[in-house]
Amino acid sequence: MPVSAPHRRAATTPAPAPADGSPAGAPAGARPARPARPPEPRRAGRARFRLGPADREVLWLYLATRIGIWATAGAVGWLFPADGQSHRPASLLGPWQQWDWGLYLRIAQDGYFPAGAGPWTTGWDNREAFLPGFPLTLRAVHAVVPSWAAAGALISFVAGAIAVLALARIARDRLSDTDAGRRAVLFLLVSPCAVFLAAGYTESLFLALALPAWLAAQRGNWPAAAVLACLACSVRITGLFLVAALALHFVLTARGRRDWRAAPWLLLPALAPGAYSWFLQSRTGDWMAWKHAQERGWYRDFHTPWEAWSNTWTAAFQHTQPTGYALMWQAELLAMLVGVVLLAVLLRARRWPEALYIALTLWALGTSYWYTSIPRSTLLWWPLWIALAAWSARRPRVESTYLYVVGPVCVTVAITFLTGRWAG
Repeated sequence: MPVSAPHRRAATTPAPAPADGSPAGAPAGARPARPARPPEPRRAGRARFRLGPADREVLWLYLATRIGIWATAGAVGWLFPADGQSHRPASLLGPWQQWDWGLYLRIAQDGYFPAGAGPWTTGWDNREAFLPGFPLTLRAVHAVVPSWAAAGALISFVAGAIAVLALARIARDRLSDTDAGRRAVLFLLVSPCAVFLAAGYTESLFLALALPAWLAAQRGNWPAAAVLACLACSVRITGLFLVAALALHFVLTARGRRDWRAAPWLLLPALAPGAYSWFLQSRTGDWMAWKHAQERGWYRDFHTPWEAWSNTWTAAFQHTQPTGYALMWQAELLAMLVGVVLLAVLLRARRWPEALYIALTLWALGTSYWYTSIPRSTLLWWPLWIALAAWSARRPRVESTYLYVVGPVCVTVAITFLTGRWAG
């Protein structure tokens, strides 16, 4: 059937502008329209803090997953009470008070060396292995929130919201895809160890500082990046790896004298670990007291990567450990493999700063007696979630497959942690 030719707009001759300078087509004597003003720098800065539709979508996703994880915690309180004959469930906050939370709580309540106790004391808990950023924040929030457990949950809830917003913006900037932020955040929030983003642990607070720092660096705001990285260094030692990645990013992107004037800002993050080391030295006489506490309490003394792999493999598959711990060591091995693959992908894509961050993380985690907490550390590998977002854009089935396979694992790890079992 013949197809009619498209209609063409008739050519028209523009009307001459009035002699008084009014726009064409406007009544004579009309006031000429003002040219549009370029956005003022201050207004442009404020626009960065506004929540667009994509940001709101990410926050709704975050809120929905928080409801799900807290519903799981409530069910655990009913299904797995401390006393199997109990007729009353545990409190909603009870299941969250597990493992490292106790150390953070004792630091927030009593400090690092209460009543003269320390590494020289029998039965010492090696609390100096934990940096002060989270305990100090916990103590500050507790001044307003009477419950310590509720204060810890509130910190993670607010920090997690900040973290997912920053991750979404990094992904959108990196991939030039408006939906990339949602997908990256989804992969993070349904990851196997996502329960730790809601617990009174350091992961959410670290991400709430590290991801905005990276975003600020990507946009050339080095003072903000340095301040945020300094705060991140007070929360986790991983902050030092972030600083190394920021420094490399600066070297690769700085072009002229104006850019290089911001270089001294990169020294600021050293303030946090330096101050903490000085504090420990003044109390213990040991500048590396935090590292030695890690060695005493968590077998984090140096071993070659192949020794660490072998020791972890033995714990995972040679029936030397209870099944619950053996399964977690199997997860440690799998997480290490994921990290190595991610590093290879970043190197191939020439994403040198992100590759440096992952390489330093893998080296630190992979040179202990055996692997510990690598699955939980994947929460901090933002290049992983962005890589998955990019992959899912090319292959849409990746997102649904991830949800179907990893979602149940996420719930399993959450129940494991909430019932007091070791979950990485």
